Amino acid sequence: MKKKRSKATEDAAAASHNNKDESHYLREEEEEEEEEDKTEIPHVTHGYDLVKGKMDHGMEDYVVVESRRINGHDIRLYAIFDGHSGRDVAKYFHTHLFDKMLSQSDFWRNPEGAIKRAYKEMDDEILEDVAGSRGGSTAVTAILIDRKKLMVANVGDSRAILCGGDGVKQVTIDHEPNKEKQVVESRGGFVSKKPGNVPRVDGQLAMTRAFGDGKLKEHITSEPDVRIEIIEPNTVEFIILASDGLWKVMSNEEAFDEIREYDDA
Repeated sequence: MKKKRSKATEDAAAASHNNKDESHYLREEEEEEEEEDKTEIPHVTHGYDLVKGKMDHGMEDYVVVESRRINGHDIRLYAIFDGHSGRDVAKYFHTHLFDKMLSQSDFWRNPEGAIKRAYKEMDDEILEDVAGSRGGSTAVTAILIDRKKLMVANVGDSRAILCGGDGVKQVTIDHEPNKEKQVVESRGGFVSKKPGNVPRVDGQLAMTRAFGDGKLKEHITSEPDVRIEIIEPNTVEFIILASDGLWKVMSNEEAFDEIREYDDA
């Protein structure tokens, strides 16, 4: 003889069945959300190249390409340090600059202020312990957070451009003497240009902002221009960071066209 299930038992069974259906539905929904998240996060690759110039000295440039995981965030670090009158300053930056930036207590709340402060602290360290009155470097740095927020800073004539379907967008400023002549003169310096040469601060430095260069520091600065960009999906294909050695022989558009020919750009 089959036993009849009580009303309470039937209700419990129905509830159990409904819960299973709901659980199954939630799992499917979660899986769909995970798939959507995966499609939204772009795959990031990188490449770099260093080419020694025609000047009669060794390579003075350094490159940073690094990824870190900090407080659950995916952090990508990129930089070009273009040294002059020696490699010591660029080498020091290669080892220490990003640690200095990321260790600022307000980096996540006020990234622009934190980056500017880190640049200033690094310049003070360089002048005191590394380069003294001679030797310096430019810098262009990029921090990509969760592949959605890009923080770019530069000092000197190294440059960063964003490249995508809408073309090229330059996100740095070239700190050249002919563009910041008034700033140099307001600090007591001067800008001069000899025939066949480029404008120079006090007849020496071909940029108005640099790290080190202690003997010119009263007339130049190491304050960076900082730009924060939100990377919308499918808008940016790649980013190019390069020193002036590239930008003296190629326009932004020419660099864009050259790089986009590569399959994984």
